[in-house]
Formats: sequence, C-alpha cells, structure tokens
Amino acid sequence: MTTFPYPRRLARQFAAFFGVGLAAAVAHYGLLVMLVEGGFASPVPATLAGYIAGGLVSYALNRTHTYRSSRPHREATWRFALVALVGFLLTWLFMHAFVEWLGAPYIPAQLVTTGIVMLWSFVAHKAWTFA
Repeated sequence: MTTFPYPRRLARQFAAFFGVGLAAAVAHYGLLVMLVEGGFASPVPATLAGYIAGGLVSYALNRTHTYRSSRPHREATWRFALVALVGFLLTWLFMHAFVEWLGAPYIPAQLVTTGIVMLWSFVAHKAWTFA
C-alpha cells in the first residue's frame, strides 16, 4: 500500500508560505507601525502601504520557495497582482471595519486581518497564480 504524497507536499508548501509570510509581515508591520507611530498616517492607509511592501517581498519568495513555479513571470505577475488586489481590498475592508467602525486597536485588528488574508492568498496562489 502506497501513501498519497499530496498531504505532505501541501504541508510543506503551507509551511514555506507561512515562512514567506513572516518575512512579508516584517515589511508590512514595520511600515505600518512606523507610519502610525511616526504620525505620518492613520492605521488604515498605513496598513495598505504596508500591504504593498509585504506583497513585493511575498511575490519574490513565494515564486521561488513556496510553489517553485515555472510559470513565466509575464503570466505569474498579473495573476499575483490580481490575487493581491483582492487581498488589498480585504485588508482595507477588515481594517476599516475593526478600527474605524468597532474602534479596535490597530495591531490586534491587523493580526486578525492578516490571518484572513493569508488563507485567501494561499489558496488563490496555489490554485491559480503559480499553478
């Protein structure tokens, strides 16, 4: 009886995705905190700037380390950008709801938002961007 290798490969991919996400989160949260605490922006615009910074890190590392994609950059970049746009809009929606409507502190709000957007991004990139 042979075992089906897919769950192991999926676990490896998700672990790599999570590691890449940590690197992207350093860029995202670093810029978010710098902009808010430095008085340069309120939390929602600051997190959107951070999302873009994290996205740049994420594309480069996910392409090479997580999905090991051979899809040409001319295809993968526009797909990545479309998935990132949805993530950007989800980030705006949840951060706006948590911070502006519910009055939540921006760091806990961003942690919850990151979890939601991370799940969306992993599935979308695996199934479409880098498939």
